[in-house]
Amino acid sequence: MWLTHSLLTILIWLPVLGAVAVLMTGGDTNAKYARWIAGGVAFVNLALCIPLYLGFDVHTTAMQFPEKKLWITAYQIYYSLGVDGISLAMIILTNFTGFLVILAACEAIKVRIAQYMAAFLVMQGMMIGVFAATDAILFYVFWEGMLIPMYLSIGMWGSVNRSYASIKFFLYTFLGSILMLVALLYLYVQTGAFSIEGYYGLHLSRHIQELLFWAFFMAFAVKVPMWPVHTWLPDAHTEAPSGGSVVLAALMLKLGIYGFLRFSMPIAPLACQHLDWIMIILSLIAIVYIGLVAIVQTDMKKLIAYSSIAHMGFATLGCFMVYDIVKDTGNVHAAYLSLEGAVIQMISHAFGSGAMFLGIGMMADRYFNHSRLIKDYGGLAIRMPIFAAFFMLFAMSNVGLPGTAGFVGEFMVIMAAFQAHFGVALIASLTLILAASYSLWMYKRVFFGPVVSDHVAVMKDLTWLEITNYTLLAIGVMWLGLYPKPVLNLLQPTVSHILNVSLAGLGS
Repeated sequence: MWLTHSLLTILIWLPVLGAVAVLMTGGDTNAKYARWIAGGVAFVNLALCIPLYLGFDVHTTAMQFPEKKLWITAYQIYYSLGVDGISLAMIILTNFTGFLVILAACEAIKVRIAQYMAAFLVMQGMMIGVFAATDAILFYVFWEGMLIPMYLSIGMWGSVNRSYASIKFFLYTFLGSILMLVALLYLYVQTGAFSIEGYYGLHLSRHIQELLFWAFFMAFAVKVPMWPVHTWLPDAHTEAPSGGSVVLAALMLKLGIYGFLRFSMPIAPLACQHLDWIMIILSLIAIVYIGLVAIVQTDMKKLIAYSSIAHMGFATLGCFMVYDIVKDTGNVHAAYLSLEGAVIQMISHAFGSGAMFLGIGMMADRYFNHSRLIKDYGGLAIRMPIFAAFFMLFAMSNVGLPGTAGFVGEFMVIMAAFQAHFGVALIASLTLILAASYSLWMYKRVFFGPVVSDHVAVMKDLTWLEITNYTLLAIGVMWLGLYPKPVLNLLQPTVSHILNVSLAGLGS
């Protein structure tokens, strides 16, 4: 019984305590102990998601597994936790990704191993805290807390320009979040509390809602990232270690979409409806223009980084198309399909994109000078046939091939967009051509192109640990692509609740 009442707290703080234990192992001479402790903690956290999932009631919109204790008496700030369908899905995804990153690091990281493992364990705990927090200030603390370990991971284990990339990442994301804090403080003045759900349904003028919208926009759009505040991401991805790139792609980008769903749409629905055209245009620019930018990239990591921005454009498009769909057609079911497609896109992108970053990092580690340039590879399928097969699956998911995870969310968003605007749906559909262009072009040159370097000839295929990682990711890609029903059932009440709250606010 105590486990049920404290499960979210354990999921948040066990990785943090594990990080302390890892650091106490000392330097690299005791690296094996650091690896075992970090791997054990990550596995236990993943296993704890089982009772969390099995104990979740999919028939209610209420926050479940609640924990609430007064934290700061003077301002009525609570250590308040709970999960709904969306946050539960993201917590499971966070623990799954964290476990894979720790496994991959056991072979990939050779220096300051304990510090690396500790940084990612702390990051994992902070991100779970973001998804579980139901108090606005607690949410903000976790939101900012996860920046520090990511900043350190890029700055300490990154590539040549790691200092520039880590500082740019920190400044963009930190400065964007300051306005969010101002918005939260304004809402506290209006309600006398920091309960996030207590802000839903507030009768605020459209002018005030627009100010709140832009304050939230600066925090969440930078995190997605949306064009034109996206420039930190290619630099961060390029310079980050492979584990950092995986966490950025699979989890951190989704925090921006989560913020729009949790704050912007339910709290400022009038502003969202009035300004949805801006969000739709920015989303389409991300899908098309950033897709074109991805085609001309010569660095594999940068190519996948730009493709991540394009794919996240579908998530923001799905969120903000709901207002035009309801206004122009009155079809609430199509609006629900659009919003649910956005959430599915958050989840599905994590498998394919995260796997590709993991694979590119692994290739660079095997190459003599750690090159990530497409021109330095060729004929890799001959030397690494197992890896080539896995990477083909992940590339197909990135393209959006039916039967893979990448298809489901994009298809739902495009189908919903057709209900309101044929032109928007047509432009969004261009991603099928663009994603195929850059993904297959890269795959063809790297794996089936002529061998341009003798260094490729000595590259070895996957180890058993890497096969384990890619097998788990491949299962995620295929499972979500072929049978998404369990995830859809999990999300349905929460997505409906967010949509209903947001649409109800349009009449205020």
